[in-house]
Amino acid sequence: MSARLSGKTAVITGGCSGIGLATARRFAEEGAKVVIGDLDDAKGPGIAEEIGGSYLHTDVTNPEQVTALFAHAKDAFGSVDIAFNNAGISPPDDDSILTTSLEAWKRVQEVNLTSVYLCCQAALPYMIEQGKGSIINTASFVAVMGAATSQISYTASKGGVLSMSRELGVQFARQGIRVNALCPGPVNTPLLQELFAKDPERAARRLVHIPVGRFAEPIEIANAVLFLASDESSFITASQFLVDGGIAGAYVTPLD
Repeated sequence: MSARLSGKTAVITGGCSGIGLATARRFAEEGAKVVIGDLDDAKGPGIAEEIGGSYLHTDVTNPEQVTALFAHAKDAFGSVDIAFNNAGISPPDDDSILTTSLEAWKRVQEVNLTSVYLCCQAALPYMIEQGKGSIINTASFVAVMGAATSQISYTASKGGVLSMSRELGVQFARQGIRVNALCPGPVNTPLLQELFAKDPERAARRLVHIPVGRFAEPIEIANAVLFLASDESSFITASQFLVDGGIAGAYVTPLD
């Protein structure tokens, strides 16, 4: 067993499923103390026990609960070294700009973008005091290119995450803090499965654009997060870290 994150405390939002869960387990394998913030009170405590970490019920759109999450990490384990701000939604009513309601737009922006702002705002004071830290914000490949299937608020929110991460990475670099935007391609998570089960044609349109010919598995994204969280990426900040199976680099995708 290696220990690339030995002695570090990591906070992960959306850590009870998908990329967040895979990352929580991966971080724990590498020696980190992991604090999960999520709304899944049925699974959260069990996951925390499994990985030797901690769980706190957290609505990431609530400033007080976000502040409490990072304070809990500091109080429980003595530091806040890594923040993986990962919680997000992609509801079916977020579609074309011609059909997406203002309510749906605002709901996605709150969960996907405002929550990242709140988490960075809560994590940074601890990292500034320590003189070090790594923040990884989950954006998306749609932050750097147009989506094959429209999700207007999701796409806009992830573009905001990318721009905010870039600015924070520049602003706090001299204080030993790295901030990067993770940009995954489509990932085989419950969120994607639910979305595409309702619309197989939409799934097929998405899949045809991936050069490797498949969706990513959560562990593949978790390994990228691990790299950005570890000291191995010490010269990487303010970056868009694409883990997309070649989507952004493809002009056309070869067919089998």
